[in-house]
Amino acid sequence: MADQQRDVIEILSQDHREVEAMFRELEDLRGRTSEEDRARRKDLVDNVTIELVRHAVAEETQVYPAVKEKVSDEEAERAKREHAEAEKTMKQLERLDPEDPSFDQELETLMREIRGHVAEEEGVMFTHMREVFSQEELEKLGGRVDAVKKVAPTRPHPMTPNDATVRLAVGPAASLFDRLRDAVSGRGQNS
Repeated sequence: MADQQRDVIEILSQDHREVEAMFRELEDLRGRTSEEDRARRKDLVDNVTIELVRHAVAEETQVYPAVKEKVSDEEAERAKREHAEAEKTMKQLERLDPEDPSFDQELETLMREIRGHVAEEEGVMFTHMREVFSQEELEKLGGRVDAVKKVAPTRPHPMTPNDATVRLAVGPAASLFDRLRDAVSGRGQNS
């Protein structure tokens, strides 16, 4: 018997829980100054960024166009704006070391942005999606989201418009470049 495909809301909600767990660990490490703790914070921020970028690209290319078509243009556009703001914050954070005085400020900004986005998405958009989409549609969308996440970029690209067509066009090249940089630097390989 084949495994049943998880629906898109289950997949995205699981992503949210995983990122929140990393945020909590980052909060627990706040104020710790050992070299090991600073390195762990940097690794966690790298992993949060990787997961958030992959998640965002999958939403922007697969979920938001479907939401725009069947649920609400306003909800899809609001979510894309929230992604754009978080992507700028992630780009700033990517440039900082944990000992930089701006690191904690940028991290707090990112956590606030993402937590607000998750609350809105899970409290409003996902509810509307369950009302409008069939279970089969949600599962097909889940399969497409999983597929995109496997090949999505791993670094923020705030200058790239958060448009599905643009993201699909530049995504493969950005992803290849990001993954090569990650391999060379070891980024995202410690968790």
